[in-house]
Amino acid sequence: MAIKIDKKITGYNVITEEDKLKAAQMAAEQQAHEQKLAEIVQLGEPLSRPEMLIGNTYKIKTPVTEHALYITINDIVMNEGTPQEHRRPFEIFINSKNMEHFQWIVALTRVMSATFRKGGDITFLVEELKSVFEPSGGYFKKGGKYIPSLVAEIGEVLEQHLYQIGMLKKSGPDEHQQKLIDEKRAEYMEKHAASGAETNADGFPPGAQLCNKCQTKAAIVMDGCLTCLNCGDSKCG
Repeated sequence: MAIKIDKKITGYNVITEEDKLKAAQMAAEQQAHEQKLAEIVQLGEPLSRPEMLIGNTYKIKTPVTEHALYITINDIVMNEGTPQEHRRPFEIFINSKNMEHFQWIVALTRVMSATFRKGGDITFLVEELKSVFEPSGGYFKKGGKYIPSLVAEIGEVLEQHLYQIGMLKKSGPDEHQQKLIDEKRAEYMEKHAASGAETNADGFPPGAQLCNKCQTKAAIVMDGCLTCLNCGDSKCG
């Protein structure tokens, strides 16, 4: 079929079979790339709520709230009656007489509960919550543990719950390291017994510094090194 050319010809090129093949490959790659971008990744089917759930309620009292917070985490039992039976969080509720933080607490618990129901690994929530810092600088719990914010304390409760149901494993000093820490603590306390020094609520020396690793006032100078009596972290390695 003849094609009429109305414009002035300024150049031309002969399209070979190889050029056609390359163009087809590029078009196919572009189509595959666009299809991949359009795909929606599903984390999993949301779990349906059974009639009854088991769970725990934790009470926390902080210097930044007038009344105590009651945090309830309900669990669903997965693969019940099989060797793979285990518990995983399904929903979380926070209640208190103090309604000052009501809106953001409700929003937080709804987002967390939706994440629980999606399935998969939800342990990342612990670090996300514990990494939230309050502009005022946070506070110390009884026993000397530093808490950067109220949200971080909620993360501490979630972490405690995940330890209890087995979704997280505690990592701490090994048997030999713990034995050394206990010996050094006894040695330190014996040395300072004459001055009438007493341990704090967690059994650490009253003059202990804040450990940067476990955020507990349990670091003392032993053998010229600042060493934590809680987690075993030492500046000397």
